[in-house]
Amino acid sequence: MSVDIILKKPDKVYHEGENITGTIVINTPSDLKHDGISLTMEGAVNLQLSSKNVGIIEAFYNAVKPIQLLNIYCEVSSAGRIPAGRTEIPFDLPLQARPNRTLHETYHGVFINISYGLRCDVKRSFLSKDLQKAQQFFVQYAARPATALRSVSFIMNPQSVNAKGSGIPDFLITGRLDSTCCSVLRPLTGHVMIEQCQMGVRSLELQLVRVETCGCAEGYAKDATEIQNIQIGEGDVPHNIAIPIYMIFPRLFTCPTLVTPNFKIEFEINLVIIFENDYLVTENFPIILTREM
Repeated sequence: MSVDIILKKPDKVYHEGENITGTIVINTPSDLKHDGISLTMEGAVNLQLSSKNVGIIEAFYNAVKPIQLLNIYCEVSSAGRIPAGRTEIPFDLPLQARPNRTLHETYHGVFINISYGLRCDVKRSFLSKDLQKAQQFFVQYAARPATALRSVSFIMNPQSVNAKGSGIPDFLITGRLDSTCCSVLRPLTGHVMIEQCQMGVRSLELQLVRVETCGCAEGYAKDATEIQNIQIGEGDVPHNIAIPIYMIFPRLFTCPTLVTPNFKIEFEINLVIIFENDYLVTENFPIILTREM
């Protein structure tokens, strides 16, 4: 015998205020006696600290307990009997946050996870094992009209990147990001140009970084981790040629920039240049992610 939850939307993406509709499907080779069937819809923010911050968590332990955003319980059926074969039970639940809470976008990070799901429980007598099935769904903000782009031009040289040591060559790299306020629905674009360099460039890379902050007024734990790294130039990159920057934001591992009293999810772009002698310089660009059309 088996229990399944089938959502009406194939992509399982919902917006706050919509109704989540679907069907509970129970397949059983013989009549199934049960003590009740229930459906629970939950959503929560789970916070976790890295090992380097475990010591300070004791000062604000309450701040990293799971934050419950959504909790709806529905009794689908009281005790009874399900006939042999396939039984379909439709459901319709409103996607509404708990009082004084806001639904945030689904997000899978290293230290912060925002997830939503349905759970069906078929209770049986103490002599038989209960049946349970979970189904994840995704919450997204409704897309807003696009705002004007805010481009950022940059210049990289030994002075601007505060490079030190005997291994740093003399170089001049210029470029532009078309906007530092980016929609997760559109790629990050721009260009970079090596105008002069005393040494060959081994690799030119674009790195997307998430900055996750957990905590409260008593203290914060802040960690930056890489999401993806794209190589946009390899080998001795030609000079005075505009190299395009094009990065698509990965679903689930990014979300609109989020700042709350208990946690923050922010993003940065690193432009990394690795010279032939393995000397590395980086230019950092904080970006704001939105969900705009």
